[in-house]
Amino acid sequence: MSSAEEATAILERAKALVGPAIFEVLRRLNPELSMSAIYHCEGKGKGARPALALLSAEAAGATSHVGLPGAVAIELIHDFSLIHDDIIDADTERRHRPTVWAKFGVGTGVITGDALHALAYETLLSDPTPARVRAAGELTRAVSAMIAGQSMDMAFEHLPTITVEQCLAMERGKTGALLSFACSVGAILADADEGFISALADFGMHLGIAFQATDDLLGIWGDPARTGKPAGSDLRVCKKSMPVVIALNNSSSVAVELAKIYGCQDEGRFISDGLAQTDLAQMDLVAAQPVLDDAAVNKAQVLVEAGGGREQTQALARQHFEEAVTALDSIAQTNTVNAQAIQEMRCLAEFIVGRDF
Repeated sequence: MSSAEEATAILERAKALVGPAIFEVLRRLNPELSMSAIYHCEGKGKGARPALALLSAEAAGATSHVGLPGAVAIELIHDFSLIHDDIIDADTERRHRPTVWAKFGVGTGVITGDALHALAYETLLSDPTPARVRAAGELTRAVSAMIAGQSMDMAFEHLPTITVEQCLAMERGKTGALLSFACSVGAILADADEGFISALADFGMHLGIAFQATDDLLGIWGDPARTGKPAGSDLRVCKKSMPVVIALNNSSSVAVELAKIYGCQDEGRFISDGLAQTDLAQMDLVAAQPVLDDAAVNKAQVLVEAGGGREQTQALARQHFEEAVTALDSIAQTNTVNAQAIQEMRCLAEFIVGRDF
């Protein structure tokens, strides 16, 4: 069995346990909200976060069912964030289907996301054992970090300069915090020791940064058939993702040309030379982001690569993946660890970060 086939088998096994549990929770919502929530959750992704939550419980010597409340909670939080992100980014498609706000309206999208957020905590605290209460507290901190990271990401679009360090801090919050929780919540629910939980949290944090770096690459060079979004989608809305930030900090004419395409601040409004006149009506009403035309997107893509954005972001993804593996290896030899579960966590990590772009 290839590593990809092994990862797929792990994910399918997790879905068989987590999927029914999530839909059982969703049916508690009133009919109007359950319709939009179930619609979103039917268009599921790979389900890596809940799978990692189950494996972290198994790694600590417990059964996967011990980690199930954490797996359901992290998936509900992830879904809440996706629904709201789609509104913020004005994305009308996700996984080749209309997004919730595009199908049901912005208002329904907002409250559907809110409902999933609340259900995550209800799931954890329905049986308020000390371990579940702790898990809920850790989830609160992770969600707060995610929201702070999302806020930074939105603010970046209106700042003339951003450092790579600032971008990394944003990615730690926006993506790293939730993956850190996903990779450690099962161990928390299994009452594992602190060193074990901390190592799994470190594994998830570095995995999250590597994952986000890979996602940033896909947002510029990804195949639409695989990503479910148009080619160069991040460039089209002038998103300052890691490859773009690296190129904008390049000390050459590349940075100047790219900055010109991306625009500048003028009395609080974003202006860009690459705006398509026919796309003015499609500007994001929430974030007021412009939409670049095809020619500008193509030129920006070339400039970002010339400015080292692609190569250096790939290197960043590799670096943090290696740090994630180091954290996992630090507990692999302990007496209480389930070696098979640790190996499966590593397999999923390789699958998550080793995507084509």
